[in-house]
Amino acid sequence: MTGLPSPGTLRAVFMRGGTSKALMLRRQDVPGDIAAWESAFLSAMDSPDPFGRQLNGMGGGVSSVSKICIVEPSTRPDADIDYTFVQVVVREGRIDLSGNCGNMLSAVGPFAVDEGLVEVADGPVCLRIFNTNTRKQIVAGFEVRGGRAVYGGDLAIPGVTGTGAPIRLDFVDPGGATTGKLLPTGAVRQILDVPGLGPIEASLVDAANACVFIRAADLGLTGTELPAALEAMPGLLDWLARIRVAASVAMGIGPDPDAAARIVHVPFVGLVAPPQDSSSLSGAAIRAGDVDLTARMISNGVPHQALPLTATLCLAVAARIEGSLVHEAARATGDAALRVGMPSGILTADAAVARDGAGWRAERGSFFRTARPLMRGAVYYDAVTPG
Repeated sequence: MTGLPSPGTLRAVFMRGGTSKALMLRRQDVPGDIAAWESAFLSAMDSPDPFGRQLNGMGGGVSSVSKICIVEPSTRPDADIDYTFVQVVVREGRIDLSGNCGNMLSAVGPFAVDEGLVEVADGPVCLRIFNTNTRKQIVAGFEVRGGRAVYGGDLAIPGVTGTGAPIRLDFVDPGGATTGKLLPTGAVRQILDVPGLGPIEASLVDAANACVFIRAADLGLTGTELPAALEAMPGLLDWLARIRVAASVAMGIGPDPDAAARIVHVPFVGLVAPPQDSSSLSGAAIRAGDVDLTARMISNGVPHQALPLTATLCLAVAARIEGSLVHEAARATGDAALRVGMPSGILTADAAVARDGAGWRAERGSFFRTARPLMRGAVYYDAVTPG
């Protein structure tokens, strides 16, 4: 039996990181252990919301703005700070800690500096971030001035208005972040038997976060469709959800279809196609000659307005793996970074892979992002207490 909700507050900073937004919390301000977080976080963000708008909380109705980051000083000798990512599911009353958010990673280092969680000198700094979800290390490089992170600069990123200071993210040994293996099934491509859809060829790759990549053409798509068009296609999102579940089981993420359906954050579903002319959400033209790959990504069941950063890293790694569907679709770039045409423009990702007697190995992946604090204060929540 439970009593009435008891109001509480959490000290928080609301920040944009890359093309996402999240509540940034210090671990010392978050009550209890992980099991105690759910009710407070669901209330703070307004989930579940059957209307899909989260008007009664801090969420914004889509997965990219229904996030929470928890940051604390690390006790590990190879890290400066620990970062736990929490995906708050919009329409369901639960949180998901199965994966990482690369976009919000760009905010983690600056937040830690601004909150005094680490001591650094003015000038260029490199913070070693340990992501507790994937147990992987990322190095964030950015500028500090007057003891605080610098946010103003001239770097523009697709999907975000204005410019900001560059924040470099280097993912160290990103392979196997979700499953423990870069190629969870050992194959660079395979046939998935998808209930209600039939056999479909896919590449299952796990770098930074697990992804399942399929040809857009195999679903009758060009790969240039914008998110609203994908959502409007009868039955398409259901097909993609079935592919995601089949891939999850094949990768060992979910032991069975029911369990796989409940793990919403990973794997991401990527639709890939060769370089081609397209239009961005802003109406700007994207020329085939300016990109090396065309991609669309399904995140938490809906088409992403840009590309999740970790999924982009996985794309870049997969493009380097000979025989994968991404490698097949992508223009050869040699040692140059991969330019991906996506709904918000062109995103560039750099990755390095190696192959030896043990198979393929992802050595690193790198990006530049920007971040910005939007609000500092306290967020209200209602937590149900025993009664």
